[in-house]
Amino acid sequence: MAMENILLIEDDQRLAQMVCDYMQQFGFVMSHALNGHGGLQKIQDTHPPQLVILDLMLPDMDGLEVCRCIRALPNACAKIPVLMLTAKGDPMDRVVGLELGADDYLSKPFEPRELLARVRAILRRQGLQSEGQSASAVQPILRFGRLELDRDARSVSVGAKPCDLTSYQFDLLMVLAERAGRVLTRDQIMEAVRGRELEAFDRSIDVHMGRIRAAIEDDLKSPKRILTVRGVGYVFAKQQD
Repeated sequence: MAMENILLIEDDQRLAQMVCDYMQQFGFVMSHALNGHGGLQKIQDTHPPQLVILDLMLPDMDGLEVCRCIRALPNACAKIPVLMLTAKGDPMDRVVGLELGADDYLSKPFEPRELLARVRAILRRQGLQSEGQSASAVQPILRFGRLELDRDARSVSVGAKPCDLTSYQFDLLMVLAERAGRVLTRDQIMEAVRGRELEAFDRSIDVHMGRIRAAIEDDLKSPKRILTVRGVGYVFAKQQD
């Protein structure tokens, strides 16, 4: 099996050395940049990384700006998954990071084992996406009866009427729609969106599903598009009006 190449953009040299040493024990090929500009240069090398671990606080550029720059790069570089490290502990930093295209976040201080688990989850999800890439590429718009999901515009409408969803809720809905007819657990849904597994007691997914239903269902008391499978999770109906 090929070894994944990971780029760490981190100005704390002691932490960077610890992370690189730890990840190399598990077969990852690590490279390191001390600042945002250096990291962006490495990303555009002949052999770009398969994943970037990005610190939020850097000496030359804000990590959020680096993430924005990565997503603006040409060709495949723009799609490199990003795991953001944040020391601020401010939920808004995490929200902004995810909105800018980060695939996951991890707050400092962190356990190396948790970093390893999240990296593996992101790469696993990327592998699943690659397998279905050709199929999804010819389907920029998914239609289920009157419900339409535009992948490129990141918009949803029912009967040509726009639905008000956040970016995160759009991603959740796409996970279900792309797997229409398949029952997904809450953890599977969240892992597919964020690239990490949640604790079993985390029920925030139910809140988001309620809001998505409020936007796309004709009758909240009798939903026809997103169905609850009691004790398991959710399923997106293949056949819809």
